[in-house]
Amino acid sequence: MTRRQRTLRTAVETSGVGLHSGRHVKVRLLPAASGSGIEFVRTDLEDAPIVPGHISYHSPKDRRTRLVRAGTEVETVEHLLAACHGMGIDNLRVELSAPEFPGLDGSAKPIVELFKQAGVAEQREEVKVFRLEEPVFVREGDASLVALPTEREGLTLQYVAAFDEPGVDGGAFQMTVDPGAFELQVAPARTFCLASEVEALQAAGLGKGATRENTVVLGDPGTVLRMPGEAVRHKILDLLGDLRLLGAELHAHVIATRSGHDLNAKLVRRLLDLMQAEETGGLIQRESGMDIREVLRQLPHRYPFLLIDRVIEVEGYRRAVAIKNVTINEPFFQGHFPERPLMPGVLQLEAMAQLAGMLLLRKLEYSGKLAVLWSMDKVKLRGGVTPGDQLRLEVETLRIKGEVVQVRGTGSVSGRTVCEAVLMFTMIEA
Repeated sequence: MTRRQRTLRTAVETSGVGLHSGRHVKVRLLPAASGSGIEFVRTDLEDAPIVPGHISYHSPKDRRTRLVRAGTEVETVEHLLAACHGMGIDNLRVELSAPEFPGLDGSAKPIVELFKQAGVAEQREEVKVFRLEEPVFVREGDASLVALPTEREGLTLQYVAAFDEPGVDGGAFQMTVDPGAFELQVAPARTFCLASEVEALQAAGLGKGATRENTVVLGDPGTVLRMPGEAVRHKILDLLGDLRLLGAELHAHVIATRSGHDLNAKLVRRLLDLMQAEETGGLIQRESGMDIREVLRQLPHRYPFLLIDRVIEVEGYRRAVAIKNVTINEPFFQGHFPERPLMPGVLQLEAMAQLAGMLLLRKLEYSGKLAVLWSMDKVKLRGGVTPGDQLRLEVETLRIKGEVVQVRGTGSVSGRTVCEAVLMFTMIEA
C-alpha cells in the first residue's frame, strides 16, 4: 500500500564544519509542501537560490555528492539525503549559509536526532513510487551495481566491500530499508578513508574539516570503530543517500560491489530513464496527473493551438511534466516540409509555454490570471520531432518576483533532448 508523503512538523537548526572545505556553516531544516521534494537553499547568496535534491542536478566531485543548478552548488549532501530516505522524509527545505553541508560527527545520526526533535507530519498526497520491473546494471572496472525487481515491498540494499589497504577486511552488509533499521544499523556509521590515502587527500585540499571524531581511518591502529563493519555500513548510507536523488520511493533489490558516488549516480540516471519511459507510455499513473479533459479546464487554448495532450505530474508550482503526442494529422504538417514532416521548433516552445502556464496558475496568488510569455532566452533546438513521436515536456520554476516569473523548460523524445529554453512570463488579470 502506498504511504502518504511526510515532512517535519517544526523547524530545527544545527551548525558545523564542512568535511572537505573546513568552512563553518549554519543549517535550518524546515517543513515543505507536498511534492516539493528535498530542496537546498543557499541563504548566503542573493535571492537565496534553490537547488533541488534530484539527479538532474548531480555534478561529479571527488568523494562526495554535489548538486549544481544555474551556477549555484551544494555539496556533501549524501548524509542528509540518506537520513531523509531512511527515515521517510519526502519534503524538506534545507537552508545553508555555505556551499557544503556540515560533516557533524561524520554520520547521519545527528540528522536523525534533529528529525526526531522536530517531529514528523504526514501530508495529504501519496508518495511517488517506482517499482522496478526489469534488471538494471552499471559497472566501472571492478565496481558494479545491480538493481533487481523484487516481490517484496520497499527497498533492500546489499553491499560487498573490498579495501585496498593491508590488514583491512572488506565484508558485506544487507538491510531492508525502514526507519527503525536505518536509525540503529546504518545512521551511526561514520565516513572513512584509508590510512594510505591521508597524505594524498590532504595534498588535494580535501578533508580540511576531518577529525578523529568524524572520520574513521581504516588501517590506523589508533582507530576505534563505533560499530562492527562501520565502513561497509557507511557505504550503504552513501548509496541510500544517492538513491534518494531519483525523486521517488524505489521498490527493488540493489546489490553493490565496491561502488562509490559516481557509479551510484549512473545507476540513478538509468533508473530515471526507465521511470520516465513508463510515465510517458502511461504505465505509471501519478496522483497529480491530468487527462485531456482536465487540461481543457486548465488552459484557455483550443484546437488547433492546444499542444498539451496529457499531464504526467505536477509538483506544487515548482515543476510539471506533460506529453504532446505528435501525429501526421497535425494541421501544421500540411505546409511545414510536407515531404518530410517536421514539428516547427516554435510550436515545441509554445507547448512548453502552455505547460508552464498551467504550472504557474497553481500558485494561489495567480488564481484567475493569465500567464503571458514575453521573453525567451537560451533557446536551443537540438533535434527534429516527427509524426509518431511523443514529445515529453518538463518545466520548472526558477524565480518568482511579484508578477514576473522565470521558468526553465526542456523537451525530449525517447530520452533525447530536442529543445530547451528559459521563458519569462508576466501574470496579468484574465
